[in-house]
Amino acid sequence: MYIEKGKAVFVGLIFLALALYPLGADSYGIGLINKIMIYAILALSLELLVGSTGLICFGQAAFFGIGAYAAVLLSPEDGAASIWFLLPACVIVAAVYALFVGALSLRTKGVYFIMVTLAFAQMAYYVFHDTSLGGGSDGIYLYYVPGMDTWLDLGKPLTLYFFTLLFLVWTFVFLAILLRSHLGRALAGIRINEQRMLASGFTTYPYKLAAFVTSGGIAGLAGFLFAVQDGFVNPEMLSWHLSGSLLMMIILGGLGHLRGALIGAFAFVLLQEFFKSTAVFGDFAKHWHLGLGLTIILSVAILPKGLIGLPERVQMRLFGYRNPRRADSSKAREEVQS
Repeated sequence: MYIEKGKAVFVGLIFLALALYPLGADSYGIGLINKIMIYAILALSLELLVGSTGLICFGQAAFFGIGAYAAVLLSPEDGAASIWFLLPACVIVAAVYALFVGALSLRTKGVYFIMVTLAFAQMAYYVFHDTSLGGGSDGIYLYYVPGMDTWLDLGKPLTLYFFTLLFLVWTFVFLAILLRSHLGRALAGIRINEQRMLASGFTTYPYKLAAFVTSGGIAGLAGFLFAVQDGFVNPEMLSWHLSGSLLMMIILGGLGHLRGALIGAFAFVLLQEFFKSTAVFGDFAKHWHLGLGLTIILSVAILPKGLIGLPERVQMRLFGYRNPRRADSSKAREEVQS
């Protein structure tokens, strides 16, 4: 119980820090953290598949990009779209494509599942890249930022920031509740031993499909937010490079934990910004991929449980055991018995 409360307090402090951040930040900092929060929502959607269900999906960027393109294509060119219509539409479009992809790809397993999801993502990528539907390789612009009557103007960076933070909190809480539900326990069983689930009489396919569609819908939400912030979308949003980056985010933060996806998204993007800084690295900044890659390799080697395993590792180094309170209670029992 103490550990669970500690996790909840830690996540709450992260959200509190994000809420207070704009008080002392400039416009660039607000824009950067807003972008990271969008990627955190996207990382949480992938965590539902990879960390919670054991489905390694290499096509998550497709749902993200489709949600972003839907935000632009469904917006009128002569005025702002209503957010009451556009936001649910983006989520639904991404979820419908996830339903189509999941219905077919979930009939495969292992490396075949990875390759099939990648193939579907590349299909979506080339639809937008090689046709005029989405402006081809040049992409398309969102001319009017969607709003909610007159009192919600997402064109203002600060308003968009808190709007994104609201959905980040909602996504985290929603997934936390979902993973503690009957569906979440079924997904955990599938991750641990799907064959045993099948032998127990569970039909695992509907559960996996439900997780896949939910994940796709959340990725579509992130795509909508990204399109609103940038005002521009292009086919690179659907590329496999982004799907690979998302996998690195959840591995860096700590696979199998929602807070790991949250921490991993922030760590990954901030590391990118650090190694891209010419003020720190000079001309070497153009080789930022090398520095980022070496850092991630070292992180995984030193912290196999991800960044969320850092406190436990520090406890082991300082105290010689994982939980000081548990160790103290064990020591007290030994003294009483003696």
